[in-house]
Amino acid sequence: MCWAGRMVLGTFSILLGLVHAAAACEFGPFPYQGTGIVCRMTKPAALLLNQETAQVIQAAFRNAQFPNITGERSMRLLGRVAYGLSDIQVNDLSIERSEVELKEDSAIHISIRNVTALFKGTLTYGYAGAWFLQLFHSVDFEIDSSIDLQLNINLMCQKDQVAPDASDCYLTFHKLTLHLQGDKQPGWLKQLFTDFISFTLKLVLKREVCKEINAVAQTLTSFIIDLAANFVRDKDIAVDISLASDPVIKATYIESHHRGTVLYKNNSSMLSDSVFSPSLLTESRMLYFWLAEHSLSSLAAAAFLDGQLVLNLTGEKLQELFEMEDTEVQRKAVQMIFQGTSYNDSVAKVWSLSKPQISFQPEGTMVRSSVAVEVSILLAGEEPLVALYMEKEITATIQATYADKKLILQPVDSSVVIKVFKCTADPSGEDPSIQSFLQNMILVAGIPEVTSSIGSALTSLLNSKRLDLFDIINPEIITRKGYVIVQLDFGFPSHLLLNILEKGL
Repeated sequence: MCWAGRMVLGTFSILLGLVHAAAACEFGPFPYQGTGIVCRMTKPAALLLNQETAQVIQAAFRNAQFPNITGERSMRLLGRVAYGLSDIQVNDLSIERSEVELKEDSAIHISIRNVTALFKGTLTYGYAGAWFLQLFHSVDFEIDSSIDLQLNINLMCQKDQVAPDASDCYLTFHKLTLHLQGDKQPGWLKQLFTDFISFTLKLVLKREVCKEINAVAQTLTSFIIDLAANFVRDKDIAVDISLASDPVIKATYIESHHRGTVLYKNNSSMLSDSVFSPSLLTESRMLYFWLAEHSLSSLAAAAFLDGQLVLNLTGEKLQELFEMEDTEVQRKAVQMIFQGTSYNDSVAKVWSLSKPQISFQPEGTMVRSSVAVEVSILLAGEEPLVALYMEKEITATIQATYADKKLILQPVDSSVVIKVFKCTADPSGEDPSIQSFLQNMILVAGIPEVTSSIGSALTSLLNSKRLDLFDIINPEIITRKGYVIVQLDFGFPSHLLLNILEKGL
């Protein structure tokens, strides 16, 4: 599956397998109508991720638990010959190349060429001769092999989650050579047991390696699903990333559609009129995320209900806000409001009075909110003195960018209407210098300060979900009426996949 901020590791499961779904999910006749989040990974991204499949295949071979192989055969003059191979292990594994192909409405085809591996273990054999002579021997063996591996991965839906089926797995052997006790020269014993065991060994290797590839894929996909669910969860707020329709495979991209509804304290937002269409996304970048306006607006509403839309400013931040310009009007207004008190002995609190209304437009993200501002003077041994209290209606258009592993929110247009005004320095509320100063301060410094603080908080939240581990290249955040598109190229941190495999296996 793909998701956002589930941004990234979600894409890896597309190249890896899971278990075959017992039954398909039911989505109804109009599956897109409930789509809140879409992820599209194009062919260049698949090719990049395919470069890391060598690590997955190596882990599959390395962790495969090969059973003991036994057999017997009647030989003229020698009687019954029995053999057993035990303690089979893999050494010196290498992969020449790996290729991936997206088959239209079918499967992801991964071809691993020339996997060379050295198998080691112990061969025990015995036979009863025609004259009742019994001999039993144990020798170390090595098996040189050269194998091609073919995987056809089908994307399905299981329990409302993407479940790639990688059971279509084939091994083709170009070489399977048995060496006994390090002897590389042909001999009758080597030839005898090579003939006996080669067919059985091929079946065992295929069964165990393909089974282990599924096990590795299970581990990775479980990690991805857990990571994605955690990525879109913060305390009591979560986003439903279950599927809204079946995954799609085209010759040039893979796409998954998710509900994107917001869950908060057992309450869920509803989305039944999504405007998503596959034509809204292109194929020029490696990775795309499409987000419905409903999803982000519901997140903002949940954050409000959870009491997260609160900002406190003290000290230098408070000084920067109130001393944005050095004029006589500013100095007079600040003196009257703070009554000569130091900024270090004051605090400004900003919070939302109602659920913010968010809408996506070509110009950016439009936010409408009723906000309160309270400036308190902290007096030693006394209750704080409220020097200023305002309620205001704010409308702001914000553009979002992501650079240097930081989310940047920049207001490009805004307006403020003050609804309630209380100031100890101006009880009548008729001092034009204070009113003009505060209006200008909110527009020039207040809104940028709030959006900057929200951007920093969101960056910290995203990085706590490990987004900063990924190389995100030239991301673009494009708003349109009713939705936003995030498109980017990325570099894959190979060490992360190794860490996942090591922890999971």
